[in-house]
Amino acid sequence: MKRLSYFSVYIAVIYLLSPFRSVAQNNQQSNVELAQKILSDASLKKVDSMGRQLLTKPFNAGDGYSQVWLRDMNTFIDIALEIRNPDDIKYALKFFFEFQQPNNEIIDCIGPKEKKWGDPNLYYSPCNSKYVGFKNTVETDQETSLIQAVAKYVRKTKDYSFLSDTICGETVLNRMKNAVSYLMKERYNKKYGLLWGAMTADWGDVQPSKTSIVDIDSSTTPAIDIYDNAMFIIALKDLSGLISDKKQAAYYADLENKIFKNTRKYLWDAKKQQFIPHIYIDRSPIPKGFDESTIFYHGGTAVAIEAGLLSKKEIKSVNEHMLQDVKQSGAPSIGLTLYPVYPQNFFPGGMANPYVYQNGGDWHWFGGRMIQQLAGNGFTAEAYDELQPMIQKILQYNSFYEWYDIKGEGKGSNNFKGSAGVICKAIEMLHGWAAYQIVQ
Repeated sequence: MKRLSYFSVYIAVIYLLSPFRSVAQNNQQSNVELAQKILSDASLKKVDSMGRQLLTKPFNAGDGYSQVWLRDMNTFIDIALEIRNPDDIKYALKFFFEFQQPNNEIIDCIGPKEKKWGDPNLYYSPCNSKYVGFKNTVETDQETSLIQAVAKYVRKTKDYSFLSDTICGETVLNRMKNAVSYLMKERYNKKYGLLWGAMTADWGDVQPSKTSIVDIDSSTTPAIDIYDNAMFIIALKDLSGLISDKKQAAYYADLENKIFKNTRKYLWDAKKQQFIPHIYIDRSPIPKGFDESTIFYHGGTAVAIEAGLLSKKEIKSVNEHMLQDVKQSGAPSIGLTLYPVYPQNFFPGGMANPYVYQNGGDWHWFGGRMIQQLAGNGFTAEAYDELQPMIQKILQYNSFYEWYDIKGEGKGSNNFKGSAGVICKAIEMLHGWAAYQIVQ
């Protein structure tokens, strides 16, 4: 048998210890030939090396962003912990707890206070005078992103003492509980038993408003979507797993179960085999003549799979739907945000045009998460095949772009760390599965 590299043995061990091991053992499609193909794929190794090198740099989201964004950090923290001093990660996480507001909400990002930001809605901390915070209030994933990021840090480093660290007079664990309390008080809809946010395109942070694009105001349309609630399910599971007190842990586990059931009840369309784009609480912003129910949300669906909301049969179905969307739209990969797109001029500014940014742009940042879920649920061959267009784009530009247009041209920020993190994680999972096939 061909001698395995130390790296292959390492990732095999990671895989043996991972929750995906049992899935792989029962996967009838798994075979040594595919494993050898994955392990010998030089392009995967090249992109993985590029991504890991990028994540050794400062934590700002990318060349086009000077701030450190929480929702991005949550998606590259796993890989960053493998190549950086864990204290760097913990230091960055503490920033977000320092800027937790009096009402317990969590901000989006932080940046140096000395810079002139031109943003009228800055957030401040009594515990940190060197930085300022920012938040796109149309979204409802800041609190859940922080809880998930802390859970990843603790699971990977076994540094459970971090949960007892006191930040601005409150422990990390209590601050996470308070973040959930904020969501239940400010973003919970009692009628549906689900979280709400502003109407945006899938997981996006741009609303169809001419007065305020990223902040909730009088023009905002409150809506319930799959992304916010899938993120909440994951965060609640993470939080209950970090709490040693059985009664407290049971509270969050019970809440997770309720959100899970309501998400399936109200957002999953079993007939169409897709999630409903939005439930509008008061009014709908959709123009007459356009049927929003036909839109398939790729990103939110990937996160829903991570939350355990779909069966294996349903995962197969939604993946086939994504591939069909890619074929019909001409998009580069399943990183396609959504399809069909919202009509011309529905969103303001740059997103007024279809296939721009979150209205049909192609984002590896979410496509990579779908690859992870395919790999983690036994669809290894599909994961490997559907990752290839993303790998080729990265190699073409020798960088990780924030998103790509319908023609496959790199757009937005260069060296986008969120994309690097999820792609590297997907490659690691494929390598881990393949190495396990060889050594078993």
